[in-house]
Amino acid sequence: MTMLRLTKIGNSIGVIPPKELLARLGVGNGDTLYAVDQPDGIRLTTADPDFEAPMEMARRVMRERRAVPRELAK
Repeated sequence: MTMLRLTKIGNSIGVIPPKELLARLGVGNGDTLYAVDQPDGIRLTTADPDFEAPMEMARRVMRERRAVPRELAK
């Protein structure tokens, strides 16, 4: 478990994650994190949730119909 402390940054409130958490997420200065609502709280992720659903559908189609990507590539 990692505790995040809120701190005043200018006129806003911000969170400064520890280096270990940034390393685990594989992010650095200027990268984007998404806060996704979950039934048990909020999950921080580097994956864009709006992109993941259509991409999962595309993966499923490519698995089920392996010839389609080959035909589209021609």
